[in-house]
Amino acid sequence: MTIPRVLLGLLIVIALSAAAFVAYAWRLEIAPVERPAPGGFDRAQVSRGRALAAIGNCATCHTADGGTVLAGGRPFKTPFGTLYSPNITPDVETGIGRWSQAAFARAMREGVDREGRHLYPAFPYDHFTLVTDADNQALYAYLMSQAPAKASSPPNALAFPFNVRMTVAAWKLLYFKQGPYRQDRAQNANWNRGAYLVEGLAHCGACHTPRNVLGAEKQSQRFDGADIDGWHAYAINARSAAPTPWTAEAMALYLRSGWHQAHGMARGPMAPVVENLAAVPIEDTRAIATYIAAATERARPGGKVAAPVAALRKPTPASADSLVSPRDVPAGSSDAGAKIYAAACATCHEAGRPLPFGGIDLAHSTAIHGESPRNLINVTLYGLPATAGEASAIMPGFRASLTDPQIASLVHYLRADIAKKPAWPGVEPMIREARSSDTAPPLYTTPGTQGAPNDPSQGGVAW
Repeated sequence: MTIPRVLLGLLIVIALSAAAFVAYAWRLEIAPVERPAPGGFDRAQVSRGRALAAIGNCATCHTADGGTVLAGGRPFKTPFGTLYSPNITPDVETGIGRWSQAAFARAMREGVDREGRHLYPAFPYDHFTLVTDADNQALYAYLMSQAPAKASSPPNALAFPFNVRMTVAAWKLLYFKQGPYRQDRAQNANWNRGAYLVEGLAHCGACHTPRNVLGAEKQSQRFDGADIDGWHAYAINARSAAPTPWTAEAMALYLRSGWHQAHGMARGPMAPVVENLAAVPIEDTRAIATYIAAATERARPGGKVAAPVAALRKPTPASADSLVSPRDVPAGSSDAGAKIYAAACATCHEAGRPLPFGGIDLAHSTAIHGESPRNLINVTLYGLPATAGEASAIMPGFRASLTDPQIASLVHYLRADIAKKPAWPGVEPMIREARSSDTAPPLYTTPGTQGAPNDPSQGGVAW
C-alpha cells in the first residue's frame, strides 16, 4: 500500500503544481478601446515620448527594411527560430490602435499583450519593466499620435516547444524580475537617471551581456560583451578593452555624435543607437554616459581612471600623394600580415592625411584590442561606406581583393604587432562566416549617424 500512496501523493503534487502554474501564467484580455484621438494628448508629453522612444530604439526594431516606420515586420533570428516585430502604429486592425493605456503599460511592465498572450523576451520587457508610469504614459501618447499604418508582420517561425506561448511564462518564472526601477540613495541624481535609462528603456544589456542556453542574460557576466547580428558588442564594464579608458565626457560625445578621437566610430548595430541618441535631450545622454563610465572604472585600483595605453599619436604629416608610412615593413620581412598592412592599410592609417581620406590610428582601436575579432573582420571585408552629407570616416572593403588567408594574416598581425595582445582563437572560421552571403553582417549605415570631424587623430572603430 505504501507505493500506491506515494504515487498518489506525487500525482497530487504534480496536479497542484500544474494548477498553480496555469494560475500564474493565465492572463485575461484587456478590452479594446476606441482609438484615442491623435490631437488629444498634451504636446509636451508627446515630445517627451518621442525622446523616450528614441532612447528605447523603438523604430529601429519595429521597422522592416524598406517598410513604414513602426509598422513592424523586422526579423530577429534567434537560436529558437525567427521572430518578427509587431506593428506598433495606432492602426486599429494590425497595430495597437485598440490598446488602452493599461494594456500598453502591461506589455511594458509584465510582457503580456492586450489579448493576454505572453510576449517573447526578444521584446526586452525584462528591461522595460523598470520604466515609470509617467514615462509609459508619454510613450503611449507618442505612439498613439503617429500615423496609423496597415501592415501585418509575418508569423513567427519558432521550433516546438518555443512556439507555445505558455513556455514564456515558465521562462519568466526563472528569469523575469518585475520593476519599476528603485533609486540607489548612495548615488547622485545624475547616476540614478543613467542607471534607470541604461538598465531600463535603453536596454543596453540586451546587446552587451552574453546569454544562456534559454536566451536569458547572464547576470554574472553583466555587460561583459556579446555577439549580436554578426557583430560584437564590446564589454562596457571593468573588462572594457578600450586602450584609452572611457570617461563620462568621452562617452557622452561618442553616444551623441558617433565618434570620439580616442575611441573611434560607431558602426554595426551601434550606429542606429547613436542616430537615435543624437536626438534626445543632452542631459539624458550625459546621464547614460555617467553610469556606463562609472561601470568601467569600478575594478580599477583606488577607483582612479587608468592611464591610456599610449598617448594619442599624431600621424607624421604627409603630402596628399605620399605613400610613406612611419610603420613601413623592414626589407626582407616574411610576415605576410605586415606586408599586407604596409601595402593596403598603412598608406591611409599612417600617412597623416585628414579625414575622410586619412585613416585612423589603429593603436587606439578597440577593434584590435577587444575580446573578439568580429568587428575588425567585418570592417576589413566590407569597409566603412560613406555617409551622405557628412565628413565621416570612409574605408574601402577588401572582400574582393584579399583572400581569407590574407585577411587572417592581417588580423593576426594587427593583434600581435600593434595591439600587442595574445592571438584571438577562431579567426579563420569567423572570416569565412562573415564573407558568406548567408551570414554576412548587416552594416547599419544609417543616414542620420553623425560623422567624425576633420581630425587626423581620430581613434579606431569602437563598436
